[in-house]
Amino acid sequence: MSRKGNCWDNACMESFFGTLKTELIYHEKYITRNQARASIFNYVESFYNRIRLQERLGYNSPESYEKLRISA
Repeated sequence: MSRKGNCWDNACMESFFGTLKTELIYHEKYITRNQARASIFNYVESFYNRIRLQERLGYNSPESYEKLRISA
C-alpha cells in the first residue's frame, strides 16, 4: 500500500464497482439484503466471470480466454 490519498490504490476495485453499479445495481430494486446478495453473486459468478467480454483479455470472456490459453 502506498500513502493515503494515492488514487492508484483502489483503481481496480473502483473500476469493478463502477461496472457492477452501471450494469446491475442501477437497474434493480432490492427489497432485502439477501435479495441484493443473491443478485450480485449471480452477476459475478454467472455473467462477469464467465460471459462478459473483458478488454484486458482481448475482448474475450474469461472462460473463453482460459480455453484459448490452455489449448495454445
